[in-house]
Parts: sequence; C-alpha cells; structure tokens
Amino acid sequence: MIMIKIKMMERRSKGKDIIFLAGGVLMVIGAGCFAFGFIHPSLLKTVCWIYLLGSLMFSIPQIMQSYENRSLTVRRLKKIQCFSDICFVLAGISMVDTAYQLLEPLFVNEETYITFIYNKWVAILLIAALIELYTTHRISHELAKENPPQKKSPVD
Repeated sequence: MIMIKIKMMERRSKGKDIIFLAGGVLMVIGAGCFAFGFIHPSLLKTVCWIYLLGSLMFSIPQIMQSYENRSLTVRRLKKIQCFSDICFVLAGISMVDTAYQLLEPLFVNEETYITFIYNKWVAILLIAALIELYTTHRISHELAKENPPQKKSPVD
C-alpha cells in the first residue's frame, strides 16, 4: 500500500526545537522574577534581559517555520501568531525600559511617561499570550482536520 504524506507544516530541527523550548523557559523565569520580585531588586535589571533573550529565542524559530499548504485559515492564523511573537519581543523591550527608564527623557514630564510607557509590558505580554494560546489551538485543530489520523490495516 502506497501512502502519500502531505507536508503541512515544516518540521523544525532538533536544534531549533531546543532553542524554542529554552526561550519559553527563559521567558517564564524572566517575567515571573520581574513581576513578583523573587530576587533582589538590584537583579531586576538582569532579569529583564533574560526575558528579552527568551522572547527572541522563542519568537524567531516560530516566525521562521513555514506553512506549505493552501489553507487560507492556517496561513491567516500563522500571520496572527507572528503578530503575537512580535508582541512578546515588544513586551521584553518594554520590560527593559521599565527597569532602566530609557525613554523617560523623550517625554515632557514623568507623569506622561508613567501614563503611556512605564510598566506597560504586562498588558503587551497578556495580549501576546492570549493570541498565542488561541492560534496554537486553532492551528493544531485545522491541521488535524486537513490530515485526519489514518487507521492501520492488519496487513501493515
């Protein structure tokens, strides 16, 4: 029996998978330690960089993964997922700014800076996480619909 396999999503290499998973772990460690202050306050300036590095390690392999089928739904979901990856990186940049207050000189006064920039990484991260959760679930559901699991025959 000849089986034709359709390549739906390009499979990442083991190295990219390790980078992807390590990035996710660094994101959780960085965001958790920064948000809850589990470590000494002087080390918060280091933890924000850990989150930013993790978000880059998580996002880049995911953005580089291509979809080779013609389903408009999955292509649309991949574009939305790329937006969430960009939001993860923006949350990291915002976290670095919260620690170092790099953008504060660009504002007229401190109140305006705090209103628009300071500590907004939380909202960006929440939006990115919700979008990522939704797109991951929907992509796997759509791919399962396109290629349902095949039953093995007793001859195989």
